[in-house]
Amino acid sequence: MAVTIKDVARAAGVSPSTVSRALSTPQLLLPETRERVQRAVQELGYHPNRAARGLITGRTGNIGLIVPDLTNPFFPGVVKGVQERAHESEFSVFLADTDEHAAAEADLVRALGKQVDGIILCSPRMSEAEVRAVAGETPVVMLNRRVGRIPSVTVDLGETIRQAVAHLVALGHRRIGYVAGPRNSWSNRERLRALRAAAAAAGVELEEIATVAPKFAGGVAVADVVLAAGVTAVVAYNDLVALGLLNRFAARGVAVPADISVVGFDDILFAEMVSPALTTLALPQEPTGRAGVELLLDLLEDPDRAGNARRELSAQLMVRGSTGPARPE
Repeated sequence: MAVTIKDVARAAGVSPSTVSRALSTPQLLLPETRERVQRAVQELGYHPNRAARGLITGRTGNIGLIVPDLTNPFFPGVVKGVQERAHESEFSVFLADTDEHAAAEADLVRALGKQVDGIILCSPRMSEAEVRAVAGETPVVMLNRRVGRIPSVTVDLGETIRQAVAHLVALGHRRIGYVAGPRNSWSNRERLRALRAAAAAAGVELEEIATVAPKFAGGVAVADVVLAAGVTAVVAYNDLVALGLLNRFAARGVAVPADISVVGFDDILFAEMVSPALTTLALPQEPTGRAGVELLLDLLEDPDRAGNARRELSAQLMVRGSTGPARPE
């Protein structure tokens, strides 16, 4: 038979309402009373009914997570980090995928907002005005983007991109191409800004070749344009695009890295499985998800203190077989 709140109250020598307060607002009780209740909870193995607790606290015990594309192997790692950290705090996660449609994000936030305590937006494509609007209606934390004072988790790519450009320069590359991702992607803008700065500092030319969908097919479609640009190395918006480039280059008999070097972003699982293995900038996936939940929990606990909170994680350059010496001019 399941242990009830009355069983805990009887064991602790207090009333059921005191047990309820000990679980929902423990700071209101005397330390000795709180400890007595907690000891009884542990000894009896009592698990509060979430629905009942929600009536007391006004909380649902749920977190919403919205990602732009679950078929992108980068995002499942983030989802795993969110789920693990949420579970540790006894929260459930409602997951939604926008399929890269910015218009769907705001609708999903408003729909989920009625069922969750707060929402984590992963790489949102909405405009800044739309992000501010939904954040005014529901507690929101963003991953891989910053907007005003909304709490966010981002990755500092500046130093790692400088390392990637220095790596290519050391191999003799002087004309480097960049295949961009979605125009409304904050991450794309940050990567391009850092690449421009690193290329200028190194005295090499950066050719901004094209903007593509952040998918394997996007890399395949733009590969011929990359070759026509005459660059000796190309940096792709993400690993999926980079893998598409490798696929098309192989079909055309273009050797990587002998004829052209390729660099990606993310370090998805498949980056090491292809031949040649992909040189890429590894972004922290699970740590990003965990950090997002921690910021959201802080925001729910104290909105004034947690507002404008930011966490910045680090990336790492993974040098593999897809980069090599530049071909002779």
